[in-house]
Amino acid sequence: MSQGPGELYELRQEVISLEEKNERLASSLKTARDRILELGDQLESLSRPPASYATFLKAHDADHSVDALVGGRKMNVAAASSVALEALKPGQELRLNEQLVVIGYAGYEATGTIVTVELVIDPERVLVKIHQDETRVLHIAGRINPDRLRVGDTVLADLRAGFVLEHIERPDVEHLLLEEVPDVSYEDIGGLAPQIVQIKDTVELPFEQPELYREHGLKPPKGVLLYGPPGCGKTLIAKAVATSLARNVASHAGKATARSYFLNIKGPQLLDKYVGETERQIREIFSRARDRAAHGIPVVIFFDEMEALFRTRGSGVSSDVETTVVPQLLAEIDGVEQLDNVIVIGASNREDMIDPAILRPGRLDVKIRIERPDYDGCLDILGKYLVSTLPLRSEDVTLFGGRDEAVKALRAGTVDALFARIPENEYVEVHYANGQSEVLYISDFVSGAMIAAIVDRAKKLAIKELLATGRRGIGMDHLIAAVREETRENEELASATSPEEWARVNGRSRGERVTMVRPLGRREPIIASTPDRPRTVHEWDDVVPDGLI
Repeated sequence: MSQGPGELYELRQEVISLEEKNERLASSLKTARDRILELGDQLESLSRPPASYATFLKAHDADHSVDALVGGRKMNVAAASSVALEALKPGQELRLNEQLVVIGYAGYEATGTIVTVELVIDPERVLVKIHQDETRVLHIAGRINPDRLRVGDTVLADLRAGFVLEHIERPDVEHLLLEEVPDVSYEDIGGLAPQIVQIKDTVELPFEQPELYREHGLKPPKGVLLYGPPGCGKTLIAKAVATSLARNVASHAGKATARSYFLNIKGPQLLDKYVGETERQIREIFSRARDRAAHGIPVVIFFDEMEALFRTRGSGVSSDVETTVVPQLLAEIDGVEQLDNVIVIGASNREDMIDPAILRPGRLDVKIRIERPDYDGCLDILGKYLVSTLPLRSEDVTLFGGRDEAVKALRAGTVDALFARIPENEYVEVHYANGQSEVLYISDFVSGAMIAAIVDRAKKLAIKELLATGRRGIGMDHLIAAVREETRENEELASATSPEEWARVNGRSRGERVTMVRPLGRREPIIASTPDRPRTVHEWDDVVPDGLI
């Protein structure tokens, strides 16, 4: 029986509908199957036993196993074939499955106990101090270079696993160490030519001519003491030594540049209220120097204000801290004998207060007095600060025939103003116990720091005049006014301390006890520049008394 067109159409529509339903059902079944698999994975993950961790000790390639510390027990466990044993290092963490098979590895423990190295026994073990009365032998982790471990180093230790894991820099020591590559040369220092020659012969000659020293049986000096009044260049000389040593090392090695280290130790900051802490910090300082020197890098250990720490023992002028601090320094200096490229330099305004054991030959055996600059020395120092590149008065440049000649005249005029024996330059009157007295002038107290301050004052005065009048350039009136202002300020401070202590610090003690220091009063500058009456160099012979210029 044949079907009509209408029936065929209905059958086709029914087939299409069934196909769509089948596709929807297949998609639903696939979604359900994926969900069942996902839930199965989650169930398996939740029911999986926890993995444990161990600390790696040693690998055995023969059976692909490792020795490890598992929960405090030393065990030999198998390792999965995917684990590369050659990549494992002592102290590294291992991940174990429930059968205690190594299936992966991680890094190192990040927390622990801070301990101090007492002795490096061998490349794998180290003796450390945990507490004052407890020491232990621990393994050295693979990421620590045993050759870099030094007695006194602070390290992070995992005491449960028995490993030292990494170096820890102690902040109480790090802030004391100004470790730098100095950029100060001898050419930057003025007025100290004799002292520079002396320190070159003392410090640099052994580095430049080691063969000659060995031939003559001479040992390089271990240390140098720079002493003298404040502000005269002791710290600059110490920095210049480090720079010059680096240059010498570079020239001997055939290199264009080389490095040097300048460990600037602020003496008073080393003092600590806890017993033994100051001594520990001194050990750390010398340990840092040994690390640097071991790589052939020159190291200068500079103790500034040395008398603050290393006073004479038993003097009764301070606490008893020096009874242990001084011996610690003596032991470290004596140890420097076995090192190369290390020099200890001390600086002090009161060398009489330093313990004699430190100053004896064989320790700080070279003493160099840094004197106050004389007339020529002041000219030399001014040449470092008052240079022709500064803005000068145009009339002065024209008068003297060029900037170089004008700046020379300014320097000479400034030094003449400092050294003139006139009432305006009287500084203090010093009275001695024997009844005598003397008047000291500003030139008796001149220093490199004072000259730098005078030039800075003159620059500020020139800026103020430029803003007020529009007149540009540094002139002699600015420099003379700066000299007078510096004199007045220091006069006011002269009586602020004990007369005897004041005399010793300033280098004015002449064998007699000072009983009184009397400032000689404030005086107005003998030369001043005003907006309506500026003065120039060629006018001074009329205004400066006694032929100052």
